[in-house]
Amino acid sequence: MKPQKHIHTIFFIAILIFSQLITFGQTKKQDIVKTGKPFVLGVIDEIQSKELAEKRVLNIYLPEGYSQNDTTKYPVIYLLDGSADEDFIHVAGLVQFNSFEWVNQVPKSIVVGIATVDRKRDFTFPTKIESDQKKYPATGHSAKFIAFIGNELQPFIRQRYKTNESKTIIGQSLGGLLATEILFQKPSLFNNYVIISPSLWWNNGSLLNEQPNLPSQLTRVYIAVGKEGLTPTEIPRVMEVDANLLAEKIKETKAKNVKVYFDYLPLENHATIMHQAVSNSFRFLYPVKVKE
Repeated sequence: MKPQKHIHTIFFIAILIFSQLITFGQTKKQDIVKTGKPFVLGVIDEIQSKELAEKRVLNIYLPEGYSQNDTTKYPVIYLLDGSADEDFIHVAGLVQFNSFEWVNQVPKSIVVGIATVDRKRDFTFPTKIESDQKKYPATGHSAKFIAFIGNELQPFIRQRYKTNESKTIIGQSLGGLLATEILFQKPSLFNNYVIISPSLWWNNGSLLNEQPNLPSQLTRVYIAVGKEGLTPTEIPRVMEVDANLLAEKIKETKAKNVKVYFDYLPLENHATIMHQAVSNSFRFLYPVKVKE
């Protein structure tokens, strides 16, 4: 056999073996898919909303040991932008991790992720800025969404799941704007507010000019912002400044039952801040008593 033909023969055999290995590997993967079981993180529920005139999907994490047959009731954490491809999975993971017995930072809790339909519509109040009206014509319906939360969603969760009176809301960006609006106007809806990088620039910062109607009940407000810079407004605003102004505005009311914590995270930006801020918020919301 000539050397060149010998090389061609070896090359052909190598390709044949490689292709068989690939086929074998694909077959094994298919077998695993066929014989494997789904990994269940939570349940998907639905609620038909009259306030919003639509059906809304809820992604729900139930803590380890949850049972309809015992008397234990759990705090509820309501998560805006709670779709599976948004913040539900990693926030549910934080709640699970922090409720491990060897961590014991967060009480075992139910997480209700409100899947997004149209966040600009649901999370914003009407704006007087003409350019924003033209650019975002569907915005300005936060009042309906807040009514949905208070009149429909919370009673729905209370009826179907084993809940206690502790209710937390987590919102970032436009979700942080909505959480701030709820705190100012309907504060009794939640005991804890986790407000992250709030889009307070909306309507040229008009919410910062309002006098908050703070609750008489004990309420904790955690406000976080990263190194985020200028906001998308015609009049220059800075995200960090607005978030700090919000914290100071709440503190200036000197409401005895409202505890505020401002958290500046210079290593995070608007895209990366959510996970770290939620983790930090748990230390503020659920302070662990140090044993003497």
